Amino acid sequence: MIYSADMSQSRRTLVIGLLFCLPFARIGLPQGATQIPVRGPGVHIENLRMGELAVRYVISVPKDYSQAKPVPLVLALHYGGSPNGAAQGLMLALVQPALADLGALIVAPESLGAGWDTPNNQRAIATLIDAAQTSYRIDAKKMAVTGFSMGGTGTWSIVQKYPNRFTAAVPVAGMPPSAGGEWRTPVFAVHSRDDEVMPIGPTEARIKELQKTGVRAELVVLNGISHHETNRFVDGLKRAVPWLKQTWQ
Repeated sequence: MIYSADMSQSRRTLVIGLLFCLPFARIGLPQGATQIPVRGPGVHIENLRMGELAVRYVISVPKDYSQAKPVPLVLALHYGGSPNGAAQGLMLALVQPALADLGALIVAPESLGAGWDTPNNQRAIATLIDAAQTSYRIDAKKMAVTGFSMGGTGTWSIVQKYPNRFTAAVPVAGMPPSAGGEWRTPVFAVHSRDDEVMPIGPTEARIKELQKTGVRAELVVLNGISHHETNRFVDGLKRAVPWLKQTWQ
């Protein structure tokens, strides 16, 4: 960090405080910024050191990836329960099969415990996204977050809290926040009418509210699928691909 010699102590304190209060705001890429290994096409399991913590994540590199051409970035948040192997399960059963034609780099971290809105998880997400943008050629105008169940709820909450970080939200079988608040990010929700864990009602209501305010919002309603049949949501999530491409034009 560089500041002028005549900067007052109070102003220095304010600047430092702002930097620590904005975990999702990219403040440039200083020398020594966190990086992750650049892999070839396919799905890979990796670990990212974050101080005293280690974040396990799964990354899907699109075919024909090249540093010469920027690609979209998708953050994928897994469901609840034990985080061990959950990111890989979500990637292989749902996200990668559904979004393969998007040609995006997909990163799926494992939760460090509890929901995605905890300070440690938000720090892990911010660190991983910044590292992916540092190491891979990412189109900053094409960044989406998706997630299933707890991850779908996390998608809603993270985008509402950090509206400038992502350009699209794709929650699947999640629960939108009860508080309205300002929302500007385009959203494509996928939900089953027969979800016995996360009822579809709140999602339907939230999408209608957003549409009334002029937000690009769409809901794909599936039938005959229970909450824990994760792989059966693939066809619904696939419909987000043309929607995302159109949204990002």
